[in-house]
Amino acid sequence: MFNKILIANRGEIACRVAASAHRLGVKSVAVYSEADANAKHVAVCDESVLIGPPPAKESYLRADKIIEAALATGAQAIHPGYGFLSENADFADACAEAGLVFIGPPASAIRAMGSKSAAKALMERAGVPLVPGYHGDIQDADFLREQADKIGYPVLLKASAGGGGKGMRIVDKSGEFKAALESCKREAINSFGDDKVLVEKYLTRPRHIEIQVFADSHGDCVYLFERDCSVQRRHQKVLEEAPAPGMTEERRRAMGEAAVAAAKAVGYVGAGTVEFIANQDGSFYFMEMNTRLQVEHPVTEMITGQDLVEWQLRVAFGGALPKRQNELAIHGHALEARIYAENPEKGFLPSIGTLRHVQTPPAVTFELGDGAEAGHPAAVRIDSGVRAGDAISPFYDPMVAKLIVWGRDRDEALARMALALAEYQVVGLATNIAFLKRLVESQPFSRADLDTGLIERHQAALFPPARPAPLQVLGLAAARLLSAEQAQGADGPAPWAHASGWRMNSALQRALDFADEANSYAVRVGYSHAGWTVGLGEGTVAMTLVARDGGQLTIKLDGATVRGTVVLAADMFHVFTGGAHYMLAYSNPLAHAGEAEAEGGRLTAPMPGKIVALLVEPGNTVEKGAPLLIMEAMKMEHTIAAPASGTVEELLYAVGDQVADGDQLLVFTALGQAD
Repeated sequence: MFNKILIANRGEIACRVAASAHRLGVKSVAVYSEADANAKHVAVCDESVLIGPPPAKESYLRADKIIEAALATGAQAIHPGYGFLSENADFADACAEAGLVFIGPPASAIRAMGSKSAAKALMERAGVPLVPGYHGDIQDADFLREQADKIGYPVLLKASAGGGGKGMRIVDKSGEFKAALESCKREAINSFGDDKVLVEKYLTRPRHIEIQVFADSHGDCVYLFERDCSVQRRHQKVLEEAPAPGMTEERRRAMGEAAVAAAKAVGYVGAGTVEFIANQDGSFYFMEMNTRLQVEHPVTEMITGQDLVEWQLRVAFGGALPKRQNELAIHGHALEARIYAENPEKGFLPSIGTLRHVQTPPAVTFELGDGAEAGHPAAVRIDSGVRAGDAISPFYDPMVAKLIVWGRDRDEALARMALALAEYQVVGLATNIAFLKRLVESQPFSRADLDTGLIERHQAALFPPARPAPLQVLGLAAARLLSAEQAQGADGPAPWAHASGWRMNSALQRALDFADEANSYAVRVGYSHAGWTVGLGEGTVAMTLVARDGGQLTIKLDGATVRGTVVLAADMFHVFTGGAHYMLAYSNPLAHAGEAEAEGGRLTAPMPGKIVALLVEPGNTVEKGAPLLIMEAMKMEHTIAAPASGTVEELLYAVGDQVADGDQLLVFTALGQAD
């Protein structure tokens, strides 16, 4: 086995690889950018090397610096993780030329499957069914639109070298084709350095099912069953599960054997995934092959009991596959939820900031490779590359963690996932945790009515209107504030320094003003010897603080016990109770006296990024919703649209300019606001 490997990646996958390496007695070397100097993956590895500034193109995508770091530290092999250089054939060749083992497939296999167009041609020759489409080299816009017209709308534009939902657009009619093509090509060149696209028929209500394959250098190849990755947003996976609901043994075998045949056709070695689009009737079509380990590999590990990273290391060292096909079996059901720093209510817009508070559900120890044949114990697993106090930056993917659960069947796994999400607390930036919980508990997902359009089709149920905060939540926030005030004044030398609310001839009455997206709340508080009274509107109830340990509180409210966690971030009270997260802004009149600003005609950047296209000129009159400019952030394009009908007065940035979060992008005068 290797003595030392370098991990050419960051985040949770780097932590994951380091853990498996350590179990085998293999030392690990981390590489990091200046933005990741204090990152978790740097801390868990045995050594670390700085390779450049924050932008990936100047650090994690610098093959020369990574190879130089491996040679300088005495590493014998490089594990690329997923993303960045993991599917870069030139990097695999460069590793070999430097005398380093690339822990992945041969460069020839990466090249064969790295181009979606070439891979589809290969599969066509092998007799694997393909979705109707154009996969050729001609990239003229008029020609591609003609192909789309022949295929019939809707069509899917897809970056040939792409992955992870980048460089993909659904086009519903011919008149929208060229604009979508331009946007797709821009995103493709920025993400993969290649703007070649293919055009395919967009199937309605398809399922996304993929087969995990593994091959060694001795000619053996197995499939470790399937994963259903149908639930997606922006063509990126949100929930994954294994095995796929409703999968018959005959169909599993047919898809598995097709995937193995595809791997053998290119002389594959290592871990790979063959992805299929499946119709509701059970028919399936080859989509692409990912020549790397994938984000969702833990669900396969959970149902098979195998450590796939350990398999990678053993195979890369020249060993045989640890198991043969007849030795592999499915045990139970596993689900993975990708917890992202993003705002689902705002189109899943990525969020950046510092993780000021993180409390994860209790993880049940899950030792891969042990006890699979006897059946797994209840299991909750968290793969994460960040900790409380770390920042989610604009430079990389905004994943916070992967939450993986195992159950004896799908119903048990669903229940365990819902409970784990209810216990997951994050403060400091927006996350999709509440959305994931609604999704897992939704009727279509719970009954396995799955397809890639599930989220869009059930918008009303998955994005319900904000509800007013109940009195229990307001009571917890009030108790946190009042108890903190008492603690601050408890040691004061004079009675007027105390915050107990004592009055000589009457009880103190005050109002605490909270607000959320749904309402504002004037909470009436009365002080008494026994505690407080709180009320909204007409009613008033007694409230006492039973216990407080940091942000964890237990109160009695009208005789009922209420428990929760309240985290303060500036003037925002984050209340976690009953499996829900409530955010209450506290209006402190002393702290914010005199603060007011009216900003008319101002359109600002939703996050740090780069201007990639200007769609209007000064003096243009536009309708409400018209696209004004496009900026790229977190590897995704975001269109800034007109908030109302009006006139563009001035453009403040040019194409290629970097902008900071909150920067004014242009001057806009809405109709009726002009002097």
